[in-house]
Amino acid sequence: MDVRMDGRVAVITGASAGLGLAMAKEFAASGGSVAILARKADALASAKTDIQKAAGKTNGKIEAYSCDVAKADQIADTWKKVAADFGKVDIVVNNAGISHAKSFDTVTDADWQGDLDLKLFAAIRLIRLALPGMRERKWGRVLNVLNIGAKAPNANSTPTSVSRAAGLALTKALSQENAKHNVLVNAMLVGLIDSDQWVRRHKTAAGEGKTYQEFIDGMAKGRVPLGRMGKAEEFARMACFLCSDAGSFITGVAINVDGGMSPVV
Repeated sequence: MDVRMDGRVAVITGASAGLGLAMAKEFAASGGSVAILARKADALASAKTDIQKAAGKTNGKIEAYSCDVAKADQIADTWKKVAADFGKVDIVVNNAGISHAKSFDTVTDADWQGDLDLKLFAAIRLIRLALPGMRERKWGRVLNVLNIGAKAPNANSTPTSVSRAAGLALTKALSQENAKHNVLVNAMLVGLIDSDQWVRRHKTAAGEGKTYQEFIDGMAKGRVPLGRMGKAEEFARMACFLCSDAGSFITGVAINVDGGMSPVV
């Protein structure tokens, strides 16, 4: 099956590295136009070059925008720029976020607010801006990138498991409200997937004396039934499918991309 994104415009947050970058590459290689958002301008410039290489000779447009999506004013300002540059937005992928997990007793009010601003309110604000145009055109896709803790939270997983669970509820509610407009809203739940965060962790004491491959193999051993970490490209292919015409009868689902790791389907 040839999954194509020709003529579609996607906004992807947290897209300067990791899963966001992998999705942007896949979308662009499939013919789509992509607006990537992240905080660091230098990382965005590098990511844009990588996406352009992945796109090859496709006709899609790629632009990068420095934006802290945890801040409402920056979202609003960036959205105006994206609208001016692209003319429309067909797809919103809410991918920005970090794993901020510790015991409940140690989570401060500031921790809670910061996590919700980044992982929940950023998604709410972007979706709110995108929905009118999607409804008018009778075509739209919203993809919320969460993690498997949204369904099956572990101990010492706050505040991230709570904000992700809220994102899961948001996904389901919006899918019900917008199905009549042909705006499909889904979520993908991350398990253990090889990305920049694991590269960073390898450089800490946890990775001392191990090659990077040994480190990630050890993290997956005994935890992932498939016996390995996933690849960002594997995640990106599913995202592209859900956000394309190929996924035209799928809405309101939360798909685990975790190699069988989650106890909850």
